[in-house]
Amino acid sequence: MNASTEVAGASPALVDVKRGPIVAALIIGAFVAILNETLLNIAFPDLMTEFSIAPATIQWLSTAYMLVIGILVPVTALLQQWFTTRQMFLTAMILFLAGTIVCGAAPAFGVLLVGRVVQALGTGLLLPVMMNTILVIFPPEKRGGAMGMIGLVIMFGPAIGPTLAGLIIDQLNWRWLFFLVVPLAAFSVIFAAAFLRNVSDITKPKVDILSILLSTAGFGGIVYGFSKAGEGSWSAPEVVWTITVGGIALALFIIRQLLVREPILDLRAFRFPMFSLVTVMMLVLMMTLFSTMILLPLFLQTALLMTAFSAGLTLMPGGIINGVMAPISGKLFDKYGPRVLVVPGLILVLLAVWLFTYISVDTSAGYVVALHIILLVGISLVMMPAQTTGLNQLPRSLYPHGTAILNTLQQVAGAIGTALFISIMSSGTKDFMAEKPNATPAEGLVAGLHDAFVIGFAIGCVALVLGFFIKRVQAPKEESKQEVA
Repeated sequence: MNASTEVAGASPALVDVKRGPIVAALIIGAFVAILNETLLNIAFPDLMTEFSIAPATIQWLSTAYMLVIGILVPVTALLQQWFTTRQMFLTAMILFLAGTIVCGAAPAFGVLLVGRVVQALGTGLLLPVMMNTILVIFPPEKRGGAMGMIGLVIMFGPAIGPTLAGLIIDQLNWRWLFFLVVPLAAFSVIFAAAFLRNVSDITKPKVDILSILLSTAGFGGIVYGFSKAGEGSWSAPEVVWTITVGGIALALFIIRQLLVREPILDLRAFRFPMFSLVTVMMLVLMMTLFSTMILLPLFLQTALLMTAFSAGLTLMPGGIINGVMAPISGKLFDKYGPRVLVVPGLILVLLAVWLFTYISVDTSAGYVVALHIILLVGISLVMMPAQTTGLNQLPRSLYPHGTAILNTLQQVAGAIGTALFISIMSSGTKDFMAEKPNATPAEGLVAGLHDAFVIGFAIGCVALVLGFFIKRVQAPKEESKQEVA
């Protein structure tokens, strides 16, 4: 069957297409990209020493990565209507491979940063394509299990990343964080070239340059502004101006998308109530999740005086269990629907975050491991089932737009959550030390963490309230007709 026949086939289930090799290609690419994203942070001290740079400079390796993804992902809805699944995925992985090679061989920090940006271009293309392809090749009643497999890979990378990075740095050096990924990325390209099929609809809509510029300025300004706020002060002119300009550009972008005939990001997806509900809930939940994922390593290394490698080992069990739970929750979702998973999952998340408000300098590592496992089991019951529920309500024509919206807003939530909770922690630490000048820095940090976790708990309560309104939705009439055809 040739590509045109595949695309022309009206059935989203695409009965004649072998789903296994397609899913395998997606999983390999996603694992490679997400693993590398989590490997690098632990190498920051070594990179600062080698290139003689300050912490504010080294943070650009993370800030630029997040910024590029935040800018690129909204445009992927347009790109997926211009280019085939194979073209998008192979371009993404080749960019990622090229960026990885540049990073590993970088003679100077500037070159390393360029390589990181090229990697981010690949990752930004990859994530929405992966979700959209799953929506196209699986009917609604089987998407939970497929999304669960993707969730396993997405969570397994972060679970082993810090520990693996610590081991590599101890035994070799930071360049091997990239060199060891090169064969995996190359294998992903070869495997996808051999087995990945074209499953997308190519409509080639009109390219609205003004919308792309507004999207870039809007999402880029907001992600950059909040990222910089997390590094320093909310009142810094750079932060105020970038967030302001980003907000204005984003408002103009939204207005334009509602007016033009062929928007690059079709906001009509928000006409579907379950998609809108899930989008808001995921935005809130991601902020709560970041309150924990950002603050826990600080607690382990600063208050409990663990090495980066030990901290990675402490957080690894929760990540592995989360990865194992992802396909299980996907299968349960297919059988029972979202509510029986999402509500208990959110309760577990809130329980863990609330118990984190009681940690101290005397807290044992085992207690942190237990709470982290509870948190990530809860997340595994919520993330993929909720996203799949929201996307299931959309007609096929809106799949690229729905996946782009969800991925973009999660990047924005990550930037806002990081900045918000780091600033709350810093402010709480400062106030505590002012009240108790004889306290140790570790005690001050813990006091700041308590404040951040309390706010994280409050925000998480909003997600729980929204979770009670989530329910299984029927496939749109457009999709049902296609399947019959």
